[in-house]
Amino acid sequence: MVSRAEFEGKTAVVTGAGGGLGSAIVALLAERGARVVGCDQSNESLAGPHFASRHVFNLLDRASMETAVAAILDRDGIPDILINNAGWTRAETIGALTADKIEHELDLNLTGVMTFADPLIKAMAKRGSGSVVFISSVNAISHFGNPAYAAAKAGINAYAKSIAVELGRSGVRANVVCPGSIRTAAWDHRLAKDPEILGKLKRLYPLGRIVNAPEVAEAVAFLASDRASGVTGVVMPVDAGLTAGCLPFIDDILGA
Repeated sequence: MVSRAEFEGKTAVVTGAGGGLGSAIVALLAERGARVVGCDQSNESLAGPHFASRHVFNLLDRASMETAVAAILDRDGIPDILINNAGWTRAETIGALTADKIEHELDLNLTGVMTFADPLIKAMAKRGSGSVVFISSVNAISHFGNPAYAAAKAGINAYAKSIAVELGRSGVRANVVCPGSIRTAAWDHRLAKDPEILGKLKRLYPLGRIVNAPEVAEAVAFLASDRASGVTGVVMPVDAGLTAGCLPFIDDILGA
């Protein structure tokens, strides 16, 4: 059984802390004793009760990130846990790509994430301990659309492995969680176009449903915790079986 005090005495920095998945991660870490430092784009996003400290910045604005990192280190100290959760996509197919959209999604989901995380991870390594978890996507493993976002998330997977390999001897672990579809506000624009879309999604998933935010948060908490002390450089899908294989092929072609 997981201890309710698993993260007692530990500081966890969470980006995208006010979003659907971010809120679930924050609530779980706080419930298990962590001192949670929330990061998002606005103070309104960080209005929840679980934050010991709040920092507002934009992953597309290097100056605001540098200011936030300095404030985190000064006010909150070197984090024990860093959860890089913030991300966004709207260019859903190759046909929707433009040079501006490619630049925007790569800057937000890869360059911005690395720029923010890098100084905190190096501070962890200098201290001699730290656990980093990146929220990537099944899109980084197989193609399910969103090509620029997928390329950025594949870069995040590679970045996490570089941290695991190069900084492991400095006591830093880095792992990745790749969620499948999660019913959060990120789906609202698709539901507006097609109210039946969630029902269509279910037949793609071997568990017959998509995952929920608390299920993903549990995987994040495990990788962040000492229970995963021997785990680093891992890319873990939490996707109700989506990347295990193609269920519609079994249903429609083989007739199982």
